[in-house]
Amino acid sequence: MGKPLFYEILEKPATSCVVGLCCAVWFFIQKKGIGYSHVGLSYDAAVEGHYWRIITSAFSHISVLHLVFNMSALWSLGVVEQLGVMGLGVAYYLEYTLVLVILSGVLVLGIYHVLIHRFKLEYFRRVTAVGYSCVVFGWMTILAVKQPSSKLNLFGFLSLPISFAPFESLIFTSIIVPQASFLGHLSGIIVGYAIAWGVIHGMNSYWAISMLGWVVVVFIYSLKRSGAYDLNFLEIESVTDPSLPSLRFVATGNGRTLQMTALPVGGVELV
Repeated sequence: MGKPLFYEILEKPATSCVVGLCCAVWFFIQKKGIGYSHVGLSYDAAVEGHYWRIITSAFSHISVLHLVFNMSALWSLGVVEQLGVMGLGVAYYLEYTLVLVILSGVLVLGIYHVLIHRFKLEYFRRVTAVGYSCVVFGWMTILAVKQPSSKLNLFGFLSLPISFAPFESLIFTSIIVPQASFLGHLSGIIVGYAIAWGVIHGMNSYWAISMLGWVVVVFIYSLKRSGAYDLNFLEIESVTDPSLPSLRFVATGNGRTLQMTALPVGGVELV
């Protein structure tokens, strides 16, 4: 008999938060009747500046089967949080989850770009990806390299050797769910190997927070610029204070001179 769920949540705090977030997003999508085209990532949408979709696509699921598969696999992979003695742990999990979300999304767009412009496969312009699978496959790969003796438990009864899990799951999902993004899953595997083999390394709290800050800035900027949602509350209006002096250039016969307007009576006081 396994541990009570409460204790597992305490042992996997980051995984628990991600699972809760994905389930909440799924519930919101179902309640509001939002389609995958509104939150998913596609090449054409990215070219139009919808960079925010790299984030929304990762945490969005349309099918309940897709959600259950990803969250079941992610819960099993949460063992990474308990492997602090191997150099993994909660901080490592959070830092490289952020890396997996961003780089797997960028990589799949890069693959689409090559297929469209090099091989003239226009079909990939319209392919829209949603789901946390890229990150799940990335963590499968990292754990397969770091701790190949582990098992991946799916749905509470199916157990796979972690060393084969990335490619077994890649084939399994492609057969069971024909709409599954093969290239999206493959991107997660590639980024996972890059992390596990040390090609991508050096993440710490400083770089993770810095990266997260830039992600938030780009997310908000691209969301506003794309016009997908009304973000008028983010408008910054210029304010001029008539009580302050102003500077201006004035053309004269000898060139341009700088003039300052006088302060009005009862204006600014320097204390």
